[in-house]
Amino acid sequence: MDIDLNADLGEGFGPWRMGEDEALLDIVSSANIACGFHAGDPVIMNRTVRTAGSKGVDIGAHVGFPDLMGFGRRPMQIDTAELATYVTYQLGALAGMARAAGLRVTHMSFHGALGNMAAADAALAAPLVRAVADFDPELIISSSASRAIEGAAERCGLRVATTFLADRACDDAGLLVPRKLPDSVIHDPDAVLARVRQLLDDGTVTSYSGKRIPMKARSILVHGDTPGAVALARAVRGAVEAGGRVVPISQQLARTAGSART
Repeated sequence: MDIDLNADLGEGFGPWRMGEDEALLDIVSSANIACGFHAGDPVIMNRTVRTAGSKGVDIGAHVGFPDLMGFGRRPMQIDTAELATYVTYQLGALAGMARAAGLRVTHMSFHGALGNMAAADAALAAPLVRAVADFDPELIISSSASRAIEGAAERCGLRVATTFLADRACDDAGLLVPRKLPDSVIHDPDAVLARVRQLLDDGTVTSYSGKRIPMKARSILVHGDTPGAVALARAVRGAVEAGGRVVPISQQLARTAGSART
């Protein structure tokens, strides 16, 4: 089994850093880089892009609400056309940094509250995904299980890579449960690894209600801003490599497309 291992990185601001990005970039195969709205700034974006490129890590845009104070985790009521423009702006910012470094952005994901809202609302997902397609139809959308995002991507001709958030609980539909609920964020490393092994062994995850649900994930995400993220990412990589390989999403889908053509 080929699985991508990714993390949300570049989430500092100015002299303040969040997480151990350099160490994580030695472990993961793709990075979701903050684009300045929920976190990050031009200097951090540039540094993270270039470090990822030097280590052969795929570069992705992590697009969120304009909410530095709330780290993009607070729902905001913004006109959808305006939100779509924010998506384009953030994609353009990171793509510009990548291009200046001789690199390219391979994927994108919606961060925090924006991602949760789009995943649960087809009417919101449609214009946001359309903005991604209009910007670059080759971009892959990395998303937790979401019929809304998957349906919008299919209509736009975009590829979606389902991503399993190893340390976040989901409901029976595969959507992330709100962080305000008890145990919505799983802090016990052993519990996180047990969830990863279940996914790898039989392609299922246990929902917040205790139900086993199928999940065809191509990628596993470890949050870079949680304590012990580096050790946890290393352990998750070891679990994947015990029976498979860590391979970036872009390479997985490129091989799939090549097989379909032949």
